[in-house]
Amino acid sequence: MTGIDDRCLSPEDAERLVRARWGIAGRAGALSSERDQNFRIETAAGRRVLLKIADPAEERQVTNFQTGLLLHLEKADPELPAPRILRTPEGATEIEIGAGVPLVARLLSFLDGTPLATVAARSPRQRRRIGERLGRLGTALAGFRHPADEHELIWDMAGAARLRDLLSEIEDAESRALAEAGLDRFDRVVAPALPRLRRQVIHADANPSNILVDPTDPDTITGLIDFGDAVRTVLASDVAVAAAYHLSDGDDPLGPVGELIAGYHAALPLRPEEIGLLCDLMATRLVMIVVIGAWRARHHPENRDYILRNNRTAWARLRRLADLDRQAVADRLRRICREETADA
Repeated sequence: MTGIDDRCLSPEDAERLVRARWGIAGRAGALSSERDQNFRIETAAGRRVLLKIADPAEERQVTNFQTGLLLHLEKADPELPAPRILRTPEGATEIEIGAGVPLVARLLSFLDGTPLATVAARSPRQRRRIGERLGRLGTALAGFRHPADEHELIWDMAGAARLRDLLSEIEDAESRALAEAGLDRFDRVVAPALPRLRRQVIHADANPSNILVDPTDPDTITGLIDFGDAVRTVLASDVAVAAAYHLSDGDDPLGPVGELIAGYHAALPLRPEEIGLLCDLMATRLVMIVVIGAWRARHHPENRDYILRNNRTAWARLRRLADLDRQAVADRLRRICREETADA
């Protein structure tokens, strides 16, 4: 099979691999990804599956952690629209391929739907449902543990302080100062509070590219995908990550955010101390997007467009959050959550 030893599979390699090991014949198409190699395989009958080849730099136990997470979800909440691990005829959930240090391959179900990032339609119902699905996910993962669940991850918000060394990657001085101010506030306000917050395994990357909707009814959430950034960390950071992508450009930037948080709170009630930090956690996520994006774009210019796809919007939203009164935001979000509880 060509492409294995040089660590990069072609679509033809993917087709042969899936046919040989899973007994599924189909045509392969490569999909964009930050780290893994992903291929959509479609059979003549129209069935679609997803072949994932783990990044060779990823520790073997971390790959197994992601597999174990999806197997756990299948049992904990079978109705949650998340990918399912497909076993080989021999029952394997992961296989190793290639010479030397092997690559790890997994086959997943392919969820129908369109990435929210490509859909213009937005609504309160859609945002509430996103929050509700994410809250259900948090509930399902509450009891999941794995030896690698606390692996080091650059996107783990609890470790945002270490990004200070990457600030020099931002060339514009004004923008760099804005990002630095965000990290200063993280150190001063968020970091001291982290030990008092709930921790568990979370998705950690519920951005619009990882949320699928029905193209004929965008209010229907058909999938939550890409668990490559899953990690055991602060629970509240999961809803903060999702909410950061729904800040409005209009007069009320928090309006859409409140709808998503209300949906999450209905499924997995947030504690007062968690709600009080959500604004700063959202700002921290935006800082991470722009800092990590600048760093990765310089080191991977061939993938620059994909890496920086959210940066312009992230900068704009970070500037908007910088002007908000944190106490007023916390009071408003607590009120939204109280009203949600009262209506339940």
